[in-house]
Amino acid sequence: MAAFFRQYIAPLIAVLIFATALVATSARIFLPNDMAGPAPIEDIAPTTPSASSPSNGLSS
Repeated sequence: MAAFFRQYIAPLIAVLIFATALVATSARIFLPNDMAGPAPIEDIAPTTPSASSPSNGLSS
């Protein structure tokens, strides 16, 4: 049973992982040009003070 796994199942798993990675990386070809690049890094600050600390109506 171990020889069957080593000869057939393990290589099949390796090929499936490789094929999945190949499809995921080549899917960028079909994306629009503005989505193919990396996401921009920006500092996002909350615009209102209540956005950073939500109040639930309870006072402490």
